[in-house]
Amino acid sequence: MSLASEFKEFAMKGNVVDLAVGVIVGAAFGKIVSTLVGNVVMPVLGKMVGGFNFTDLALSLGNDPAGKPVAITYGVFLQSIFDFVIIALVLFMAIRGINRLKKPAPQAPPPPPPPSREEQLLTEIRDLLARG
Repeated sequence: MSLASEFKEFAMKGNVVDLAVGVIVGAAFGKIVSTLVGNVVMPVLGKMVGGFNFTDLALSLGNDPAGKPVAITYGVFLQSIFDFVIIALVLFMAIRGINRLKKPAPQAPPPPPPPSREEQLLTEIRDLLARG
């Protein structure tokens, strides 16, 4: 088998194609959630805690040799954490819903089978012996 045909067989397997689609949809979903967090959630949260923008939070380290300010922008890091938490929560809820749809409805256990002929005879003998 040639390298090209082996690669074609690998690339056309169902799992690889499903994974590729999942990665593309996941990337688009991540952009949507990042926009939601950055433009809707964070401004509201910033307003509630004092009216500032989280992405503006930074720790100044001074200036570099060219005179440009150097800062640790931990607000951007906080923004990324909020993005991750919201994406994880939404994915959890989506997967939870999908799993509920997949589960079959709980079924009542089947009725016990009727006693065998031997069990019936033994029960009759027991009852006769108990009567005396």
